[in-house]
Amino acid sequence: MTPQTPPKTPLTQEHLHRAADRRQVETARLTRRPAKLLWLLIGPGLLVMLGENDAPSMLSYAATGSQFGIGFFLPFVVLTFVMALVAQEITVRLGAASQTGHADLIYRRFGRFWGNFAMIDLLFTNFLTLVTEFVGVVAGAGYFGIPAWAAVGGGVVIVSIAVVVRRYWAWERLVLALALCNLVFVPVAIMTHPHWGSVVHALWSWQPLAGGFNVNMLILLLSDIGATITPWMLFFQQGAVSDKGLTVRDIRHGRIDTTLGAALAAIAALGCIIATAPLYVHHMNASQFGTAQFAQALVPYVGRIGGALFALGVLEAGLVAATVISTSSAYAFGEVTRTAHSLNRSFREAKGFYLILIGIAAVAGALVLLPGFPLEMVVIMVNVIAVLTMPPAIGFLLILANDREIMGPHRSTWWLNAMGLTVGIFVTTAGIIYAISVIFPRLF
Repeated sequence: MTPQTPPKTPLTQEHLHRAADRRQVETARLTRRPAKLLWLLIGPGLLVMLGENDAPSMLSYAATGSQFGIGFFLPFVVLTFVMALVAQEITVRLGAASQTGHADLIYRRFGRFWGNFAMIDLLFTNFLTLVTEFVGVVAGAGYFGIPAWAAVGGGVVIVSIAVVVRRYWAWERLVLALALCNLVFVPVAIMTHPHWGSVVHALWSWQPLAGGFNVNMLILLLSDIGATITPWMLFFQQGAVSDKGLTVRDIRHGRIDTTLGAALAAIAALGCIIATAPLYVHHMNASQFGTAQFAQALVPYVGRIGGALFALGVLEAGLVAATVISTSSAYAFGEVTRTAHSLNRSFREAKGFYLILIGIAAVAGALVLLPGFPLEMVVIMVNVIAVLTMPPAIGFLLILANDREIMGPHRSTWWLNAMGLTVGIFVTTAGIIYAISVIFPRLF
């Protein structure tokens, strides 16, 4: 019996765009141009780390600095980014080895039930998170007198730029340029004229621990963990690695990309804490402050320019996070439904992908504009759901990273497993405590 020849997969714009990008990568590799090679391969790691410095995260860091000053929380936040780096390094290897997204791997490895569970859970959590991002966008824009409807509309337009670009590499560079504005918190911190000796002392000594360990400190500790490690990051970076076309030869550069992203995001987070430390020094009660209140309260110490930069930083954080979180949702939807899911495709070729990407952001933004919408309840729900979904996400991640069939020679070594398990246990414990503290506050 003559064996049948498998049908040929027709070439699409997705294949052509990715092939063109890979040709540049191989040319840079063959001509021994390491700087250009790194420039071509970085992106997903920078975006996922800077994107996680979203509006709620920056407000969490601002609350940390205003309530505890420069001390214990500086090295603690650095530690959370190290943990995020451990988790995201696995997604680099998974994406490069499998050439597919995270939701698709869960679907293939654990079956339809868990694949659908991963997608529905991610879409629901991402939707609630997007609501909080647009809250930050509206609050940051409000400092400059921009009406809420204009801020939300502008945010949806920025998210929708993916449809116009129709090329992953170009989209990545545009969003990355916006994401680097997260570093605006660094000049604000410098404007406060901190005692840099105290900053260095805190980073290596974990001191001082202002006010000692108390309930409020516990909540901020757990909030800062949630500000750094979340499930959507796994789905976005692995999807982006696959969409960018990275291969196993690019894993080293993927690690550099993710490490650089973690370092820059940590610097921005520390800048935010240092910038708001004067509020602690001057005994201002900032526990209930929002974006505009923080920016206005900082004006006496950093001037109007510093206050404007702080508000601009939160606005930028919300816009970048809204863009990458919407994209992670679209990747997961396309992977599980087995439909086209690439930023290298046109709207006509991947309607479902782009409709999810834009639609989830548009609906979340519209909810923020509804009068009387319970935004505070949504923020609480997001935090609780995020911490409760992170332990199974870490579990899926570690199992996939050790699957010989998927990973081959790139599966996790014993020391990578040890670090991954440590992060998983730490995040799980913190998540359970945080969920209990929110659901049963009287226990604390």
